Amino acid sequence: MRQVNIHEAKTRLSELIAAVEAGEEVVIARAGKRVVRLVREAPAPKRYREGGALKGQFVWDQEAWDAGDAEILEMFEESLNAPLDPEPRT
Repeated sequence: MRQVNIHEAKTRLSELIAAVEAGEEVVIARAGKRVVRLVREAPAPKRYREGGALKGQFVWDQEAWDAGDAEILEMFEESLNAPLDPEPRT
């Protein structure tokens, strides 16, 4: 454990942070009395998402959905059969 005064902590903050990241504990003191203890932050626990949270909250018309697929497919096929434009558009 390293103890430094406030002036030294302000001057060497980056170095002290690196020491804390390496696992060292740093104490900052004012007039020789401990005021602050720098320790490494504990990693946040991983949150896992569970699927299906919005299940049943959305309703759609399946026939309209399927009809849209056919329309998009038709437009896609038309674009494949269209001749290539030899001159770039401006």
